[in-house]
Amino acid sequence: MFDFFARPTQRLKMEVVTAIAAWALSSACQNIPASHWLSPLCSRGNLTGLTTRLSSGAHVHYPGSDGFTEATTRWSVFDAPGINVVVVPGVESDVAEIVKYANENNKPYLAVSGGHGAITTTARMKDGIEIWMDQLSGVEIAEDGASATIRGGTLSKNVTHALWAAGKQTVTGGCECTSLLGPGLGGGHGILQGRHGLVSDQFLSMNIVLADGSLQIIDKTSGDLWWAVQGAGHNFGIVTSVSLKIYDIQYHDWAYETFTFTSEKFEGLFESINENLLNNGSPPVDIINYGFFLNSPDIDPKPVTMFWVIQEGATTVDSAHTRPFHELGPISTDAGSGTYLDIPRWVGWDNEAAPCQHTGLANTRFPIDIESYDVQAMRKMYDLFTSATQETPALNGSFFLFEGYSLKGVKVVPPESTAFAFRGDNILVAPVISWVPSGPELAQKATDLGNDLRRILYDATGRTELHAYVNYAFGDETPKNWYGYEQWRQDSLLALKNKYDPMRKFSFYAPIA
Repeated sequence: MFDFFARPTQRLKMEVVTAIAAWALSSACQNIPASHWLSPLCSRGNLTGLTTRLSSGAHVHYPGSDGFTEATTRWSVFDAPGINVVVVPGVESDVAEIVKYANENNKPYLAVSGGHGAITTTARMKDGIEIWMDQLSGVEIAEDGASATIRGGTLSKNVTHALWAAGKQTVTGGCECTSLLGPGLGGGHGILQGRHGLVSDQFLSMNIVLADGSLQIIDKTSGDLWWAVQGAGHNFGIVTSVSLKIYDIQYHDWAYETFTFTSEKFEGLFESINENLLNNGSPPVDIINYGFFLNSPDIDPKPVTMFWVIQEGATTVDSAHTRPFHELGPISTDAGSGTYLDIPRWVGWDNEAAPCQHTGLANTRFPIDIESYDVQAMRKMYDLFTSATQETPALNGSFFLFEGYSLKGVKVVPPESTAFAFRGDNILVAPVISWVPSGPELAQKATDLGNDLRRILYDATGRTELHAYVNYAFGDETPKNWYGYEQWRQDSLLALKNKYDPMRKFSFYAPIA
């Protein structure tokens, strides 16, 4: 028995040995797999016993470890969730065990894939468990070639490249570094939506862990829950895999033209988009337009606008679609061709581009869906963006996105058939306010600017409804802004939330309640 009243020198030696042993164990525990013999000794706090319930391929990462840093580094650091441990499931059933364990120990949790979920509501999670879906990645094509199973953490590039190698494709989000399911559960816009609809319109069935920790298979026979996960899915569970429709590649060739415009061409650009590409809400199914304006003082003291016209099934974009933009007098143009896999590189959505880097910036978006461009409002918004970023140079890295996807495949789906409410809108736009965090005053300026820019566009719509794409949402919007203004939609979603998640376990991402 240790004698507490031993001589001070002896007691000091034993304390040093104990401290060294604890440090060594702590260091060894940083990244060990759940199957390791040390694992039972590594459980900390309320996580005691979790590792024994997980598969041999699961991992637990604690603050200070490389694994924890990799898993928790995000595209936007603003209002990030509070995470004190990361658990990396090795198999789908691990997710169910993590949820059960967290429920038993009253610990909040949040599933993460690509780390682009920048909505501020995730900051409501304090001292929680991140369920990093990184190891649940893979694509398996069915024997009949009509569907594929995508594991829950699979990133978009892995999906598009695996399918393309097999002569197949499906609708995914544009950025290579986001997961398929992150955007998909909120509807999910994509390049191929004109042909096939939203990402969520491709869902055939899914394995989902519900708030009670049960792992269930749901599909169109599952009633209202299936309706809800197609547009409001973040509120109802963690999808560990999904089976979705895939298609034979119809066109291997794609082409683009890009234009750079200075400030005096601004009104003309959006007038031309309205007149030549939007086509009263029925744009050509093979044409996508995309652009942004940003500060580039080496080109112009005022923000410059980059604009792309992309065409499916062509090696050069049809001049009928690009001639009006040439006639405007851009200061530069570029053109090229390739395959569908090249599009992210053309427009800056690839893994090496800025949107896929996690560099410690605060990045916030303020989306609004509109039917057409109000040119005067766009100019007013542009002028405010210009003056605000000049007055506050810390916001100079901000930009403004405008996305014009083809719409046919989206609008053909009956609006009432899924929880995605805004199929009638034609254009997605969003200020993206970016800054290096330096305190609450700058953060408030950034937030005010984003909301003021959006307010200008909203006022110009003449609507009483503000439609905000949930995957781009800032976080101060309402459930009606995200999920639709019809009372039956709100009532249905709330009833389903009460049924499947009465304790509000999945209420950190754009919560219904």
